[in-house]
Amino acid sequence: MGEITPPFRATPFWERPLDTLNDAEWEALCDGCGQCCLHKLEDADTGAIYETNVACTLLDCETARCTDYPNRKAKVPDCLQLTRETAGTLAWLPQTCAYRLRAAGEPLPSWHYLISGDRNAVIDAGISVAGRVISEDEAGPIEEHVMIEGFQLVPAPEEEDE
Repeated sequence: MGEITPPFRATPFWERPLDTLNDAEWEALCDGCGQCCLHKLEDADTGAIYETNVACTLLDCETARCTDYPNRKAKVPDCLQLTRETAGTLAWLPQTCAYRLRAAGEPLPSWHYLISGDRNAVIDAGISVAGRVISEDEAGPIEEHVMIEGFQLVPAPEEEDE
């Protein structure tokens, strides 16, 4: 009698190196948190990046999903498309980003839908921006929406007319 071997199990695509993923697998890595669709401000002197709660005009602020993903580059020319090459180099990507994690060889978090099987787990984990952001179409001056831990925006006093 021959040896009995367990059935072959392929490594799940989300555990493979990024450069081995096809386009559909690459796109499926996104957890849909919407954090990369928030405007950020860069300090010209220090290079520090400051997050805001202001979302791209195409982001549905209630679901944190792009309303026109296939055409986003045509409608928002400065929309940065993540690539397998840039995923590990963009400091502004959140620490929880699947692209960033996998570029560093780290596993996906337990709340990621590919692990949990639940698309809402990203919301339940408090990672998603759904329901917590404002569209750039309604925000007004973006500087008023900078999120710096420990600081609160204090409006300048109104000047009286002379």
